[in-house]
Amino acid sequence: MAMAELSVEGDELVVHLRPIEKVEGMHGDLRLPRHSVVSVEVLDDAVHAVQGFKTVGTALPGYAAIGTFRSNDRKTFAVVHHDTPRGVRVRLTDARFDELVIGCDAPEAVVAAIGPPAG
Repeated sequence: MAMAELSVEGDELVVHLRPIEKVEGMHGDLRLPRHSVVSVEVLDDAVHAVQGFKTVGTALPGYAAIGTFRSNDRKTFAVVHHDTPRGVRVRLTDARFDELVIGCDAPEAVVAAIGPPAG
């Protein structure tokens, strides 16, 4: 199954969403400044890593989280499906979101592709 993809394009971190994810998350592709990346980590249970309440998008607890989620101290954009349990968490500073949680088949490869935090 094709899914959202994270990539570095020049000085931007880009989240490319599939058309259905754009509908589910009520959001288009994201482009964030590369210098805003604080850390990138592998998640073995990405869907349960999404904390807070859904403000925009689709959420089925333990099954899927697509869209914007808020907790007391952070704003998260997530794209996680039940059939892709692993993923990555990208912590950000000075960006529209405090973190991204993106499900993917090979999170170690995504972490390597994003590379170390800029700065």
